[in-house]
Amino acid sequence: MNRIKGKITGIESSGSISLVDVDTPLGKLCAVIVETPSTADYLTVGNQIYVLFKETEVSIGKNLSGELSLRNKIPCIVEKVDKGKILSRVVLRCKDIRIKSIITSRSVERMAIKEGDNVVALIKTNEVSLMESDNGW
Repeated sequence: MNRIKGKITGIESSGSISLVDVDTPLGKLCAVIVETPSTADYLTVGNQIYVLFKETEVSIGKNLSGELSLRNKIPCIVEKVDKGKILSRVVLRCKDIRIKSIITSRSVERMAIKEGDNVVALIKTNEVSLMESDNGW
């Protein structure tokens, strides 16, 4: 599980769903969650939280052009590729933070992903979770 520290900078709610913007060392990330400030005390602008997303939810883009509907786009450098027969684990670095991705080995081969490549980590907003921080970072 990828876990990044962040601070809530914006909340837009409708019904029981909220779109939450979080400033992180990686830049602004966004999550769609089934909670609102009235149902979850930690949902307050300025609160420190953790942004969580599974390795299997991190797609990798290379040589992208054009528009994407994905809001969470993180420019990274490939630090390491552990290639298996079916799946590969790709360790990405953005600034001083590592992000892990698990993609198919066929994708690694097709995209010729190797250490040192410039890529973009892509995470859909509905695949991002938020966790309350104890503020004891």
